[in-house]
Amino acid sequence: MPGPVVNARQTVQSLPDLWSPRVIARVADQYVKVARVHGEFVWHDHANQDELFHVLEGELVIEFEDGSVTLRPGDVHVVPAGVRHRPVAREECWVMLVEPVETEHTGAERTPLTRSIDEQLGTG
Repeated sequence: MPGPVVNARQTVQSLPDLWSPRVIARVADQYVKVARVHGEFVWHDHANQDELFHVLEGELVIEFEDGSVTLRPGDVHVVPAGVRHRPVAREECWVMLVEPVETEHTGAERTPLTRSIDEQLGTG
């Protein structure tokens, strides 16, 4: 039996907290997540995992140590493994993320914004 149909926009709209991704699907060894973001996130990297950002609504700037990219609705960008980055949203933005299941939210950084996999699955 196929899995359930999940509406990403409805799910992200219902999230109570900013910068708290919610897993909405799993494809092989990748989680598909959605999040509401606003303001500046923390500088971090994912040593061994690429991270895909897809903007659903709003605008997201991903800052790097040597520049930045700006994503608008429909845009997709992959941050390669090991690249330090910081997402920034001047206004509320809705994003979809695709990353390996073992990816830690803020990499090796631990901050009040760090969410565990259980929290992202809605079980923690």
